[in-house]
Amino acid sequence: MVDITHKSSTLRVATAQAIVKVSKPETIAAIENGTVPKGDVFAMSKAAGLLGVKKTPELLPDCHPMPIEYTGISYAINGLEVAITVTVKTVYKTGVEVEAMHGASIVALNMYDMLKPIDKGVEIHHIKLLEKQGGKSSYPLADVAHLKAGIIVCSDTISAGIGEDKSGKAIAEKMQFYGLVIKETVVIPDDMKIIQDAVTELAKECNVIILTGGTGLSARDVTPEAVIPLLDKRILGAEETIRRYGQDRMPYAMLSRSVVGTLGSSLVLALPGSSKGVVESLDAVFPALFHSFKVLNGERH
Repeated sequence: MVDITHKSSTLRVATAQAIVKVSKPETIAAIENGTVPKGDVFAMSKAAGLLGVKKTPELLPDCHPMPIEYTGISYAINGLEVAITVTVKTVYKTGVEVEAMHGASIVALNMYDMLKPIDKGVEIHHIKLLEKQGGKSSYPLADVAHLKAGIIVCSDTISAGIGEDKSGKAIAEKMQFYGLVIKETVVIPDDMKIIQDAVTELAKECNVIILTGGTGLSARDVTPEAVIPLLDKRILGAEETIRRYGQDRMPYAMLSRSVVGTLGSSLVLALPGSSKGVVESLDAVFPALFHSFKVLNGERH
């Protein structure tokens, strides 16, 4: 099963269809008049379809169990064909396309089972996905090919040559994954003036500036105090998202004082010093945060 723990929950919608084709008009009439021996075809098949949607992960091994928050099933008769439409919605980390198609399949199979005593020529056709919303397809990655990133590692020990810089390397890997060019990585001590000078200098040529370290509560953790006065605007929603995302994964994330904002045309993020914390923070807000460059360039949302 694919690991989706790094993803955030968003609204996911999928609509699928199946076509049940009968061989004679009398079968359609029996469905419409409620005279099929096994009962109300539409009502019973809808109930079967609802169960099918819910039980998808029990039957398909790579599908994740998830909360199904809405399932709508409708029918349309066109000649000798009954078009089944199934729409599924959830707020979760992965899509519901398979759940919708599975539901449509079960509705069609139940109709087949109920109709076979009166029509030996029933066929099932065109089980397919009609539409999906949510995830990458609905929120495509902004064009970041022209963006340059600068990384600032704030650490007294690492700047003194004690210890290895893991967080700066983790940031570089993430930014390169999204296609950004790493312009420069600097390692500096936890000093407000030095931090401010480093941010100001990188803002001259970098679109994204990511600081790691100094966001905790110790006396030497001064990165937020250094960064906030430089910012034109803070993006509080991004800060809240980082903390909420982290809190879902470990109980101490609430103690981090991560900061996100703009400095001129640059995006500035001050993130935790641990490599795990900084990666989770980046996962929380990217790639959606790249959308801010469209707004900074004067485009509408």
